[in-house]
Amino acid sequence: MDFEFSEAQRDLAAMVREHPQWTDLAASGVLAAALPESAGGNGFGLLEQCSVLVELGRAVSSAPYLPSIVQAASTVARFGTAEAVDRWVRPALTGSTVLSVALSEENNDDPLAPVTRASQVDGGWRLTGTKSLVPPGEVFLVPASTSDGLRLFLVRADEASVLPQEVVDGDDSCLLDLADVHLDDDRVLPGEAVSFALHRGVVGHCALQLGVVERALEMTTEYARTRQQFDRPIGSFQAVTQRLADAYIQVEAIRLTLWQAAWRLSEGLPCDTELATAKFWAAEGGHYVAHTAVHVHGGMGIDLSHPLHRYFTAAKRHEFALGGATTQLLHIGSALAATPV
Repeated sequence: MDFEFSEAQRDLAAMVREHPQWTDLAASGVLAAALPESAGGNGFGLLEQCSVLVELGRAVSSAPYLPSIVQAASTVARFGTAEAVDRWVRPALTGSTVLSVALSEENNDDPLAPVTRASQVDGGWRLTGTKSLVPPGEVFLVPASTSDGLRLFLVRADEASVLPQEVVDGDDSCLLDLADVHLDDDRVLPGEAVSFALHRGVVGHCALQLGVVERALEMTTEYARTRQQFDRPIGSFQAVTQRLADAYIQVEAIRLTLWQAAWRLSEGLPCDTELATAKFWAAEGGHYVAHTAVHVHGGMGIDLSHPLHRYFTAAKRHEFALGGATTQLLHIGSALAATPV
């Protein structure tokens, strides 16, 4: 197995590190790079998308690359008709339309068993339910339960009630209220599209978390090297050195489990355990590194105006997105219990 990054991964990462903003990503072709050629992309895939996400995490960028491109556009490109691709995906590749995914519900931690319901009516479908902590967008991919199983629906923002929600890092998030939303039959994707979008969301949050904690540890190491206490750098004290060494191990655990899960998912291999393991380390390791960074920085670490604060709050958000460490342990246990011996 070749563990080296591809040329495309390295080139895309370099472009994003230089220009991590949404308009720059669209203008440079990054948004289109890792989508199928049939959808107007350059034919790269999930591994290249992860390389982009790591760099966006390092910059704590607010660019909606994960929900719009990695999850929504990739899902429609895979499961949608040619008309759906033309209508929804191609505008997303230029950044002129932002897509989103609505996977989370209050008091329900299983996106594959949504409380939101959809029923067939004359000429289409009727949706009823509420989605929480939804990334803002102009078109939402909404999972809903039907009498025939799970389906994924495309809902425009002007067809639902979109209310702002306040989250820990101050980033935009919304509550999507689907009060009797009516949709035509051409707005429906099959049930397997939900797990496709969900799995890419799990990997995507792990990739963002890797970038966040990687850069946070760099900032903290540099601070420990230059901050003087008792006429010596604080990084020379054994307790600080040990804490930073442990944080380094946590970052490497996130890195290893992320790329293992991303590779298996991109190859179509069984990866339920690997996905849960990667998300466990993104949550557990992210928590450890974020708190280490704050503690080593001392009083500066809790200053809301200090750059580190953005990394701390971003790490906390990725820690709990799509399930925290405890939830992932349950997933790992279930996957292992189902594995033949």
